[in-house]
Amino acid sequence: MIKNILITGESGFIGSHLLRCFVNKYSDYMIHGLDSLTYASNRIFNKELEIKNNYKFHQIDIRNREEVIKLFESEKYTDVIHLAAESHVDNSIENPLIFAETNVLGTLNLLDAFRKYSTGRFHHVSTDEVYGDLEINDSAFDETTSYNPSSPYSASKAASDHFVRAYHRTYGIDIIITNCSNNFGPHQHQEKFIPTIIKCILESRNIPIYGKGDNIRDWLYVQDHVDAIDKVFHEGNRGETYNVGGNNELTNLDLVYKICDIMVDKGYCLDNPRKLISFIKDREGHDLRYAINSHKINSELDWEPRFKFLDVLSSTIDWYVDYLK
Repeated sequence: MIKNILITGESGFIGSHLLRCFVNKYSDYMIHGLDSLTYASNRIFNKELEIKNNYKFHQIDIRNREEVIKLFESEKYTDVIHLAAESHVDNSIENPLIFAETNVLGTLNLLDAFRKYSTGRFHHVSTDEVYGDLEINDSAFDETTSYNPSSPYSASKAASDHFVRAYHRTYGIDIIITNCSNNFGPHQHQEKFIPTIIKCILESRNIPIYGKGDNIRDWLYVQDHVDAIDKVFHEGNRGETYNVGGNNELTNLDLVYKICDIMVDKGYCLDNPRKLISFIKDREGHDLRYAINSHKINSELDWEPRFKFLDVLSSTIDWYVDYLK
């Protein structure tokens, strides 16, 4: 095998798509998937890969330093693509400690194991939330934007980003970081925004929207993100950061309207679901706007989103309608 790669968070939303891509696309790579199988994971999505000769699964919690070190010693990974993380902002507000334990200390455990046993690249997958938020007319985040995290979740991811860069500077390991905007698509846990909207409409329940629904997010289709990770992992420059955005800025309310209208057009609901919209008390420290400037990855690595937003939003709705039956 040319490469022996560990993908952490392999049974999560983005990880499940990335794992399928690498196992199927790179038959000359050995792909190891690691996941602790928390409530947000689902092994079903990757079960079919178990018949593949170039795939192996490990159920390990990255907080368990001893098990992580032992795994690296045994498997001698060349490279790591690190996605394992606690990621739900609301949960981070309720329980910040587990976010620090997983996202910071877990990342440190991987970095120490990698430094000792690996010789290739450590690709750390992060979020645009580390940059804080923007006003309506502010320029989009680029790779030089200062970190200003607002939530315990984004603070934990910012800290992990800093540790990854510090290990590059101090120990000379080959690292790369990607910071992405809000992902959507199949396999996402039902607690997230788009699956929540779809589920509420199907069950004729109130659709909860924080504040006035005027918070703006940039939406990135998960397969576009996978393509970007693939590109950056193989072609990105050592020690660099690349922002990955979808160029689809929408207020939360506008996104709900689009989902409602698509579901009406497709006959998934008999009545107008817009009447289910319910504005609730705003989230503590709720960031107003995220926006990503992807010029660097566009110009240096010739990557850009290839899926049309409304097309894949529609297909995502189809997937959830079938999945939730």
